[in-house]
Amino acid sequence: MDRPMRTDPNAARPSRGLARRELVGALAAGVALAAAPAAAAAPAARLATEEFRLPWSEPGIDIYVRNKRPAGTERFPGDRILLYVHGATYPASTALDLPLGGMSAMDYLAGLGFDVYCVDLPGYGLSGRPAVMNAPAADNPPFMRTPDAAKVVGQVVDFITRRRGVEKINLMGWSWGTSTMGLYTSTHNDAVNRLVLYAPQWLARTPALIGGNGPLGAYRSVSRDSAQARWLTGVPEDKKAELIPPGWFEQWADATFATDQAGAKQTPPVLRAPNGVVADSREFWQAGKPLYDPGEIRVPVLIIHAEWDADLPSYQAQEYFTKLTHAPYKRFVELGEGTHTVMMEKNRMQFLHEVGAFLTEADPQALN
Repeated sequence: MDRPMRTDPNAARPSRGLARRELVGALAAGVALAAAPAAAAAPAARLATEEFRLPWSEPGIDIYVRNKRPAGTERFPGDRILLYVHGATYPASTALDLPLGGMSAMDYLAGLGFDVYCVDLPGYGLSGRPAVMNAPAADNPPFMRTPDAAKVVGQVVDFITRRRGVEKINLMGWSWGTSTMGLYTSTHNDAVNRLVLYAPQWLARTPALIGGNGPLGAYRSVSRDSAQARWLTGVPEDKKAELIPPGWFEQWADATFATDQAGAKQTPPVLRAPNGVVADSREFWQAGKPLYDPGEIRVPVLIIHAEWDADLPSYQAQEYFTKLTHAPYKRFVELGEGTHTVMMEKNRMQFLHEVGAFLTEADPQALN
């Protein structure tokens, strides 16, 4: 049974606000209950926040889901509901809902009138850590492959559609999350209204920035320094200092690394991430073999990308765009002066405006 945080598992009504966990305090500056966006560019709205924990296939391991929406509103049409899933290394909860400058991306979209959800996959963020993460990484094979992630997304989609009494919702994925959402949509078009793919993963002609070339264990460990170096890969030297506003990287890193309690106890602290995505990259994307067919996606698609993205460079987004042969309409937006993490950089509002416009436009093919 789907169960909200800190309530009787059989209760029908979700708990209100943010329930206390051991590490929520470290999400710091973090996530406010019913926080009104403080940034001038944000829609002015009072927001309500709820959290849920859904059971996963491994007993005792749950799936963390967060919801933000305009306060006082409980009913939404499917085209005003959005579910977001993260990429290969970092969770959704500390990216989509990080209040940079007083406003998170989740705040912005909820302020537009959306019922917004984000999910941390098992092994990430505020979701449970599977048993294999309690053992040395080398003792077990990679876990959380893309089909496993798509199955979790399907479970969350079913939860949301039941909760709101709708047939389909909007989906958004970042990085590896585009493969998760793309795979899911290609086999569940009837459950998807529109699809946003932020930095899509496709066949690679350049080496991956994560995972290395050695043997793969169940998970890998990432340091703060390596996270920052990866973030700035591909940025011209004279642009690095101004790309991320002061304090934003530290705010994100503090929130993100605090979600891994075991990793935080290491010296230096690390964030552990499942290696299923790396195994898929080696077996499919780096080997020139698509993991799924984008031609099977039959809903409107927005591809949004930034010019300095070294993780999944522009050629991947451009080639993916050509494979969307059955989308009713499709759009490709390339943002200047941004990286793989443009959603948390100086040009974040350009990113958010494009996503909001795509999701809210009534008839993009109208002549007037």
